[in-house]
Amino acid sequence: MRTGGKGVGGNGAGGKGPGGRSAGPKRGGRPAAAGAPRGPGGKAKRPSHDARRSARAVARPRPEREEAEIRTEPTRNPAPHHPVPRAAGPRKPAAQPATPSASKPSARSAPTRKAPVSDAPTRAEVKAETAQVLATGVQQLVVTADENEMRIDRFLESRFPQLSFSHIQRIVRKGELRVNGKRADSKDRLEEGQTVRIPPLKLEPQESRPRSLKADDDTLGFLRSITLYEDDDVIVLNKPAGLAVQGGSGTTRHVDQMLDVLTDKSGQKPRLVHRLDKDTAGCLVIAKSRFAAATLAKTFRSRSARKVYWALVAGVPRVRQGRVSTYLAREEAYDGDQRMAVAQHGDDGAMHAVTYYAVVETAAQKLAWLSLKPVTGRTHQLRAHAAHIGHPIVGDPKYFNIKNWELPGGIQNKLHLLARRIVLPHPRGKGTIDVSAPLPPHMRQSWNLLGFEDAPYDPIVDAPDE
Repeated sequence: MRTGGKGVGGNGAGGKGPGGRSAGPKRGGRPAAAGAPRGPGGKAKRPSHDARRSARAVARPRPEREEAEIRTEPTRNPAPHHPVPRAAGPRKPAAQPATPSASKPSARSAPTRKAPVSDAPTRAEVKAETAQVLATGVQQLVVTADENEMRIDRFLESRFPQLSFSHIQRIVRKGELRVNGKRADSKDRLEEGQTVRIPPLKLEPQESRPRSLKADDDTLGFLRSITLYEDDDVIVLNKPAGLAVQGGSGTTRHVDQMLDVLTDKSGQKPRLVHRLDKDTAGCLVIAKSRFAAATLAKTFRSRSARKVYWALVAGVPRVRQGRVSTYLAREEAYDGDQRMAVAQHGDDGAMHAVTYYAVVETAAQKLAWLSLKPVTGRTHQLRAHAAHIGHPIVGDPKYFNIKNWELPGGIQNKLHLLARRIVLPHPRGKGTIDVSAPLPPHMRQSWNLLGFEDAPYDPIVDAPDE
């Protein structure tokens, strides 16, 4: 006898449901999947063989492949049960097991790719090429003992020979150059141990010209022939008239360039300490080291160096010994040339200039031999002062201002100005350097013509030093 009676529709609670079908699962059957489609009368539709196979494949865990995966192009609407296509060609070998010496198993890495071969320059080639035109970064330079008392513009020229003068002025004007963190001017003097901040610089390439050994030998021989004095620190040259001290527009041969042949093994080149005009002959002091250059520059700046010049002037000064004190300022002449002119105190660019003079000998009232002692060192100072007192130097193309003046016969129309003597303390305290230069050929010719003899006593030596 059945324990459960019939329920609604004549079926028991555990028996058949509406429509004479059992509501529970059929004995030995499988439950219908959730969301499975049902046929008419609510009966679940049995999934197809392919669908069941795909479901089992998805649910089954796949072991990791030990070999590298091969990338293939995706197929359009791939069937779930289709195998993944394999790329053509031989299979890649399986990863080798780690060696016993390895402490940790290394992670799987992608295969190494070979860099394509190209004609692009290497990093070393690019670095070598940019070394010619170099945009440097910010630099912090420490002033050495040899650079003590050196002007900032000279310091930059020494450290960066490729740096143009206009670039130096520009970075100073913009305040990009700092000394111990403070703004500085190009004429300021540096002290040993100071730190100079250099902004990024654009250095112009230096022209590499092949040097001729014969030309260097000729230059060296020429410098030796005009050397008046030399030791380990100082050279005094007898600069000829017509030879420029430094290069300029259209000037290719000058003393500064010739000094290259005297560069020592450490790369240290002799340096100019002061200047002479191109047409002025006589004593020119050269420093052979940075220390000597800094010390001698201080000597000239403090007016501890005594300089004596000889000149042949037009006319004879009424005052046989005198002092000329004026202000000089640069002016531009009608022909576009620049020269110095007497100015008033407070004028733009006016600087005080002092010169002592003494008449040594005369030729009637036509010419006079003057000995001159400049206290200051302004540009064209002696030439401008001689013209200012009405006795310009013979052969001066810039300052000779006497109209209808005829040059005596036998006298060459060249500047008759000689840096006769230089007296200064040795940069290392080794006594005093006292050097005199002989008359240049054109002045010697005039002296002989006028009957002047080299005086044993020069009256200018008694002139004050200030």
